[in-house]
Amino acid sequence: MKRPVSDRARHLATELERLFAQDTELAEQLNDAHGRLRDANDRLSSGLHPDGLRAVYGDHPVSEAAQLEATVHSRSQVLDTTDGLGAVQAVHWEIHRAHCDHQQVAKDRRHLAADIGEIVRTFVGELVAASWSEQEARNANVHELGSGEDA
Repeated sequence: MKRPVSDRARHLATELERLFAQDTELAEQLNDAHGRLRDANDRLSSGLHPDGLRAVYGDHPVSEAAQLEATVHSRSQVLDTTDGLGAVQAVHWEIHRAHCDHQQVAKDRRHLAADIGEIVRTFVGELVAASWSEQEARNANVHELGSGEDA
């Protein structure tokens, strides 16, 4: 059964589809910033920290061997360089930039979510006014409606 769809609802569906694509891009940017944070942090130190093992195992003899092993395998890429201070400063700024990028993209994504919510409210209202049930309107495929395919 074909459902009536106004030109305005089709326009809103197209706009929602565009905003969903924008959200996907922002999610990818967030993942990128998170990866840069993780990578920079790993250059500072990687491996199991002996204090962490001590917290788990206490002063048990097994824990002493595990702590020694952790010490051997823990390393700092930054401190292994000939210019440790310069390397630490470089990593500091990498972390700072990645954190700022992450914060900005998260803020942009929150604003986008608010915009999407408003358009969804209007879109659902438009379809309900065209005799769709609210559930049908909320489950509408914006890709199909935006492209002009019949509902």
